[in-house]
Amino acid sequence: MVLPSASVQYSSRDGERPYHADRELYYVTGATEPETTAVVSGGDEPRLTLFVRDRDAEAELWNGVRLGVEGAQERFCPDECHPISELPARLPGLLDRADRVFYRLGRGDALERMVLEALTRARAKGPRTGTGPRAVVDPGEILDDLRLVKDAYELDMIRRAVDITLIGHRAAAAAISPGAGEWAVEGALDGAFRSAGGAGPAFETIVGAGRNACVLHYVVNRDVIGDEELVLVDAGAEYALYSGDVTRTYPSGGRFTGPQRDVYQVVEASRLAAVAAVAPGATVTDVHDAATRVLVEGLISLGVLAGTADEVIDREGHKQYFPHRTSHWLGLDVHDPGDYVRDGAPRRLEPGMVLTVEPGLYFRPGGDGNGGLAGIGVRIEDDVLVTEGGHEVLTAALPTQIGEVEALVGASA
Repeated sequence: MVLPSASVQYSSRDGERPYHADRELYYVTGATEPETTAVVSGGDEPRLTLFVRDRDAEAELWNGVRLGVEGAQERFCPDECHPISELPARLPGLLDRADRVFYRLGRGDALERMVLEALTRARAKGPRTGTGPRAVVDPGEILDDLRLVKDAYELDMIRRAVDITLIGHRAAAAAISPGAGEWAVEGALDGAFRSAGGAGPAFETIVGAGRNACVLHYVVNRDVIGDEELVLVDAGAEYALYSGDVTRTYPSGGRFTGPQRDVYQVVEASRLAAVAAVAPGATVTDVHDAATRVLVEGLISLGVLAGTADEVIDREGHKQYFPHRTSHWLGLDVHDPGDYVRDGAPRRLEPGMVLTVEPGLYFRPGGDGNGGLAGIGVRIEDDVLVTEGGHEVLTAALPTQIGEVEALVGASA
């Protein structure tokens, strides 16, 4: 298995962006520096060979101290550790001893060319020598399932990321008022993440007021919040590379109007039903179906859709109001890896898995049948751990009940 670090990204010219460590490399080794490559060799004598940047006084003056070979050897305890400059000379010998290479294709760089050259050598010499790799396999075939079930350390980090996320949400709710900028709410939230010890946002923060709440990935956050608008805040903190991910929907003036309240209550009932469906042996589809049925029944009761719940679900009449799935995995990535379907069937939940539960309803202006609900968007999202006895809502400390949510808006710290 060959695992490179993430590339350094630039906004333009020499404008270097903040570095984000590759999660697969970190998961296997703990390494977070750029210009790092891990080679994991299996077989009778499994070995970890690590290639890292050398110490460089001039570079460290500008960008900080590097671990170097000795520091990486001490911290990560690989079987071998070498300067990254030696990778071209050493990697072919490592690859030629393998029968297949786990490597994520698509980078188009020198490392990928080295992997493909190993295939070419094996194709030419392998029939006579019986050696060399004959296939390149995505590392996710091994790592995704490992990452899907969290160990005790990972759960501790996720809990801390969630705790910081909730601190940020409370700060965001306190900053909401008519006339405030979406950007000001974002600033309060992201600043609270940093003040509480987080690395910052785990993903682009969403602060969508009014019709912007109906845009699922609205991240420009540049409008002014109006009177009696809903403000959808979807945000998560990063801590020790792990992510939180929480959505709450707040009334700008501190009180839900009648139609807003009606929609909110439907989404909250859907969230409760979906959370209740999380348990070992259940499937992610069970969670989604539980959320969908309650949303559909609510849309019928609101007069938005006609027919029975089964009829609406069969014809997918709800999808214009609930177009996304209810859950995704959560961990080192906010959309953590792991198949939702295996061997043609929905994956069954196991203790140690962490997933989001996030039903929503969105009534886009100009949409058919919206009536007096046009411009209302509501999403409520929690992070849920699958336990031996059922589930634990990691984000339960941030309320979802209407009265408690209203009390958070404009509240003093």
